[in-house]
This record gives sequence, structure tokens and C-alpha cells, in this order.
Amino acid sequence: MTLSRLTLLRHGQTEYNATGRMQGHLDTRLTDAGMAQAAAAAPLLAGCRFDRIVTSDLTRAHDTATTVAAATGLPLSVDKRLRETHLGDWQGRTVADIEAEDPGAIAAWRSDPRFTPPGGESRVDVVARSMPVVTELDTEFTDDPDERSVLLVAHGGMIAGLVCGLLDLPESAWPVIGGMGNAKWAVVARRDDHPRWRLSGYNIGA
Repeated sequence: MTLSRLTLLRHGQTEYNATGRMQGHLDTRLTDAGMAQAAAAAPLLAGCRFDRIVTSDLTRAHDTATTVAAATGLPLSVDKRLRETHLGDWQGRTVADIEAEDPGAIAAWRSDPRFTPPGGESRVDVVARSMPVVTELDTEFTDDPDERSVLLVAHGGMIAGLVCGLLDLPESAWPVIGGMGNAKWAVVARRDDHPRWRLSGYNIGA
């Protein structure tokens, strides 16, 4: 085991975040505040030692990752499997709109990892598509004698789900891993004598 540390960074604020709209796979952009958040996070993250930065292909994550990469001097790899949950018919709508049309749907979505928005995907689906990213990094570093650290730049829902998957939590416990602020991050780590991933920090940031 040589992949010993994963840091999972959420993108900075977008206009959809600021106005309470669901984004999913919609390719929204950072606001000026979001760019400032990324710029504030960059030097803090640059103080960590990363061997690789991998980002979602969606612009809000990619632009956040670009800011951090400039501070670290590392190139970016892009992997669309790190995209946010596809929210189907909910994309572009507010929580209030969705709740008015389908009372209880938002609560069910937040509490049940298998709940699937109409035309979208569940949190379980998101974890199934994103976990192989980590597995492939594991394989790549298998014969490397040095401990490696990777930064993944992605989205709040995807990060919460991937943390649950990495910690091997039962699905009934997934809702205990809550939301993450813009340009905040989570850290999971492991070591040779304790090879399970452990949560080192959550919602960390400037």
C-alpha cells in the first residue's frame, strides 16, 4: 500500500450555489466569490505534499483545480467519473420548487442513498462510478516504495458519497456524512499497519 492519503476538495461557489439551485451535471461557473475561495484555499493546500491532482471535468471543479494546481506546480488530470450526482429533472430547480411539487422527496433523497431523482442517479450510483478512480490510483502506485498523496477536486455530493464508500460505511450510516462548504475539503488516510481508510478531517478550509 503506497497511496496513503486522499484529499477531496469541493469547488468554489457558483451562482447556482448562491441562489439555492440544484446543479448536478449542469456545467456552471464560479462566481467572483467562488474564485476568491479557490484562491484562499490554494496556498493552504500547496502546503500539503501532493503527487497528483485529479479533477472533475465540470468547469466549476476544473477552474478550482486549476487555481490549486498553479500554487502547487502540479499538472492536472481530468476524470469525468468525479462529476456531481446527476439530478435528472431536478437540475436547475430550487429545493423549494421540488418540495412543492413532490412533498417529502428532498428528505427521502437526503436520508436514503438509493433514492434516485427522476431521470437521475442515486448516491450509490455515484460511489460505484467514482470508487474505481481510487482503485486505479492504488494499482498505479502499488510497486512505488514511497507513500503517495492525491488531491481529488470534485463536488459536495460526490465527495460525501466517496468518503462513505472509502470508509466502508453501511448505507444506513451514509446520511451522517453531511454537506461540505464551497472550497472546503475532506481528508482520508491509511497506513501499512492499519490499511483501512480513516477519516482525518472533514469540511476543512480557510
